Amino acid sequence: MEANEVQALLKDLLPDHLGFQLTRTEPDHVEAHVTVRKELCTGGDIMHGGALMALADTVGACGALVNLETNQGTTTLESKTNFFSAAPIGETVIAISRPLHRGKRTQVWQTDIRTETGKLVAQVTQTQMTLGA
Repeated sequence: MEANEVQALLKDLLPDHLGFQLTRTEPDHVEAHVTVRKELCTGGDIMHGGALMALADTVGACGALVNLETNQGTTTLESKTNFFSAAPIGETVIAISRPLHRGKRTQVWQTDIRTETGKLVAQVTQTQMTLGA
């Protein structure tokens, strides 16, 4: 599935409202970005951890999605986040997710979220369950 096709599936859903833009959706690599805006922030005008986790969950789930067969779905079973640095207002963060495991019933995806200059902001590992397997 092309990035614009997956993006269309997200229309009017949380990732769309948060402004996440998918730029790459391949079986081994999913990428999205968002520019940090006030409404995505916590105190100190830095991106809220929940917004970062939502971004990671979105790209990891999209990675699982593009690896599914027809009539299958996916849902997140588990997610672990490590935060390393802040992303201030005006900064664009880029999330890149790659599979660690792609089995019949589960997939595990690791997402690195970095600033445009390459500074690691967060790393998320999530397990996706395949529905209808």
